[in-house]
Amino acid sequence: MKSARIVAWLALAVTGCAPVGLTAPASPPEPAHTAEPRAPAAAPPLEAVARTPTARPVRAFSEVRGLWVVRWTMTSAEQVSEMVAEADAAGFNTLIVQVRGRGDAYYRSAIEPRAEGVQGPPDFDPLALAIEEAHRRGMAVHAWLNTHLVWGPAAPPLSPDHLVNAHPEWLAVPRSLVRELHGVDPRSPRFVTALRQYAADRPQTVEGIYTSPSDPEVRARVRAVWMDLVERYDLDGVHFDYIRYPSADFDYSAGALERFRGWVGPRLPLNRIAELDRAAEIDALAWTTALPEEWDEFRRAQITSLVAEIYGEVKARRPELVVSAAVVPDLATAHDARFQDWDEWLRDGILDVAVPMAYTASTDQFQGLLRQARSAAGSRERLWAGIGAYLDSANGTIDKIDVSRRLDAGGVVLFSYDWLVGEGRGDPGGPFLRRLGRERFGDR
Repeated sequence: MKSARIVAWLALAVTGCAPVGLTAPASPPEPAHTAEPRAPAAAPPLEAVARTPTARPVRAFSEVRGLWVVRWTMTSAEQVSEMVAEADAAGFNTLIVQVRGRGDAYYRSAIEPRAEGVQGPPDFDPLALAIEEAHRRGMAVHAWLNTHLVWGPAAPPLSPDHLVNAHPEWLAVPRSLVRELHGVDPRSPRFVTALRQYAADRPQTVEGIYTSPSDPEVRARVRAVWMDLVERYDLDGVHFDYIRYPSADFDYSAGALERFRGWVGPRLPLNRIAELDRAAEIDALAWTTALPEEWDEFRRAQITSLVAEIYGEVKARRPELVVSAAVVPDLATAHDARFQDWDEWLRDGILDVAVPMAYTASTDQFQGLLRQARSAAGSRERLWAGIGAYLDSANGTIDKIDVSRRLDAGGVVLFSYDWLVGEGRGDPGGPFLRRLGRERFGDR
């Protein structure tokens, strides 16, 4: 049944037509890819991460005790080794390590530039070291990739090969900048500067610069990055993050508007198309303003079909890998404001595990969010509770671990290792990370 669902979603992504029996939002036709990413064949040898051709069961646990490890811990050999040792000593069994933070690589890649913060010689591979150290201790490693968030609001990337510099035409545009940027060449400094300033002015809602989810070349790049990691590293899983739109104000780039017109046009009578085309000569937003429900449907379809495509490719090559995603915990917000139908992904078998980011200091609010997510997930194995330890005390975090167990989640993932050994050191109970190990994970 799962394979049939994947085939159905892939057909939907390519044709825009749902096969008989598939109830899901329509997806746009996928134009031919005009520019593939640089082939990974030029990557340097990676003997340290070579996999045997025979698939083996990934490291699985009756309760996942996970940590999100943010990229700034993945910058030196000393930090990586210390991280694995600390997590192991505290009783954690799963590390979700950020290897694509902002359109860059915390591993050895021939597709995307080496992250600016990585220290050491050119052959230093943070991901390879994390895998080696963790597997030696019986711990699982999942590669965490930010899908559409590709840069922050600060200065532009230094590398000319970074996609923000090399392909500004791939970037998502908010509605309020459409008129300002209408007709502006994306390669003009004005274009990216406007996107950076927009993000800087809205730090609570827009984390930085995003790529356009409907752009076929963006989708090709994302798939290439994922499959490069899957094929070259001895991973236990791969983890989507920012697999969504930043808000309902995105993406109104010229390319996205044109793709929406091409997708929805066949549904409309010719006189309606002509009417909207005339309106669009005056107002670039005419089509989306006139067809708001279809516009939302189009955006949800971009995210869902990319998840389906990547899931199918991962499972075709390494069926044993766990494919998970960090998701917005409230289903209505996820669906209506981020266009992220993660409950549907679980039902349709195009995602193995959802990790709702139920980040709050309120244990009651956390319980409400997790209860909703647990119901949507169905079985315990499909859900790991995402706990925002950075917002909380050690006592509050322990309470949320207990709630997760009472609600029968398949595990917990704490955000983040870096905070737990940084600011979290000041908790009255001692180093935050070790305290969790003593009080809740001491049975490992």
